[in-house]
Amino acid sequence: MKRILPAIATAVTLLALSACGSSSSDDGAASARWTFKDDLGTPISLDNAPQRLIVQSSMAAALTDLGLGDKIVGVFGPLRADGDAAQVAGLDIDSVEDVTGGGEYGAVDVEKAVSLKPDLIVTSAYLDDDLWYLNEGPAKKLKGLAPILVVSFDGKTLPELLDGTERAAKALGADLDADRVTSAHDEFTAAGDRVKKAAAALGDRKILAGSAAQDLFYVSNPKVSPDLSYWRDELGLPITLPDNPDEGGYFESLSWENADKYPADVFLYDDRIGAAGLQLLAKEKVFQSLDAAKNEAYVPWTSVAPSSYQAYADLMNRLADDLAEQK
Repeated sequence: MKRILPAIATAVTLLALSACGSSSSDDGAASARWTFKDDLGTPISLDNAPQRLIVQSSMAAALTDLGLGDKIVGVFGPLRADGDAAQVAGLDIDSVEDVTGGGEYGAVDVEKAVSLKPDLIVTSAYLDDDLWYLNEGPAKKLKGLAPILVVSFDGKTLPELLDGTERAAKALGADLDADRVTSAHDEFTAAGDRVKKAAAALGDRKILAGSAAQDLFYVSNPKVSPDLSYWRDELGLPITLPDNPDEGGYFESLSWENADKYPADVFLYDDRIGAAGLQLLAKEKVFQSLDAAKNEAYVPWTSVAPSSYQAYADLMNRLADDLAEQK
């Protein structure tokens, strides 16, 4: 799961905040204590509210959108590689230390992380407790340094996962009533309306969402991708459902010889493939038989985006613009 990616509503009472993750309101020494129960049910307790955060890169971008950028001292995960930029839109990558380790996926430079003296580590999980961009070994070492707070996206709708990020952000000190936050909600709604109009304008044309690798063509499954599901079920985008998803459900893998299994007038491509992936598509003769390929009807899809309303408002506005260009 880690290699393919590709929340709860804000609490409304003091009691709910106390149970789910606010700072304690007791008198005396306990009044400064900070407690939170994350989406995996892990209770976190610190002497004081955390001020120094090491955060997975796309989550760091989301927390920056919510006004917490000055608390982020380190990040791990994609930052600069081809196809990664949209994952960290809004994050000033030059202002934070990159503690991503070398070699395999999910590695962290623990020594560098220690030097940053974090109060808290923050990441997400797309499947069960499988931490995003954090392998078991590094996670165990980081837990000895600071608690790990996890925002789970597993089984969540797009609004639910965005609200879940805001729940964690509020506990970390974000002001959800700030203009930048409330206006992002309005922009998200307006952008959704634009996508809905673009969907109607497509008529009977079909959209196929997917990705490419040297040996396989991946057809993404809207049923388990929160953004694709939202765009298909709530906004009406005609995104194809694969009929035989692989284990985990996120996609159906096909040999390139079978890349024409599903008709496609528009190909919504996972932008993590970058320019190299688009070049790969151009070389595959069966894929090139699709109408989407013949017409170069390629639309980028940021399958791993910052989980903020602002980020998704921007992405949906881009999507609406790109779809409007498809004739």
